[in-house]
Amino acid sequence: MDELMIDRLQIREVIEKWVLYSDSGDFERFPSVWHPDGYMSATWFKGTAKEFVEGRKQSFIKGAAPILHFIGGSIIDIVGKRAIAQTEMHIDQRGKIDGVLVDVVCVGRFYDFLEKYEGRWLFVRRQPIYEKDRMHPADPTAVIKLDTELYNEYPEGFRNLAYLQTKNGHKVRKDLPGLKGPIIETLYAEGKAWLAGSAKPGNPL
Repeated sequence: MDELMIDRLQIREVIEKWVLYSDSGDFERFPSVWHPDGYMSATWFKGTAKEFVEGRKQSFIKGAAPILHFIGGSIIDIVGKRAIAQTEMHIDQRGKIDGVLVDVVCVGRFYDFLEKYEGRWLFVRRQPIYEKDRMHPADPTAVIKLDTELYNEYPEGFRNLAYLQTKNGHKVRKDLPGLKGPIIETLYAEGKAWLAGSAKPGNPL
């Protein structure tokens, strides 16, 4: 097995570890997948990896509306000690909207900036791409009454997810990449620059 294939397998392993550590509540090992300068962006969060791990930990302890992740195939581009990985994923969150228990599933990709640091591939930046989502009541006979004005404030790719999270007390960002548009084009340009040796993995915090 050549070195490039070994690197790809190691990157895929760290992608899988992120999901299992985060979703299972393994917050002792979750920091181990992050670069010391790592940061995370999501609907409800933008900040350092350390802050993100602590935020996930506190949500887990408090029993907040659980967020689970499921991943599919990956495309991994490697140049030297840097990599860009795109991985198909689903975000699955359960919570209440005005007393009605609902499930939201958001389909998209993880777009990851990675670096081989002290012999290990680690996340320098993780940016989800939100392509489409859906919502339905956990009880099929229940009826969800939406605040359409609030619902339509958010981009189509994560409108249902944003609505649920807003109803559960989060301040949800709107400047996030979807399947098309200038925001994702900027992200792709930042990925190319990262592989070409840019000083930072895109926009700083």
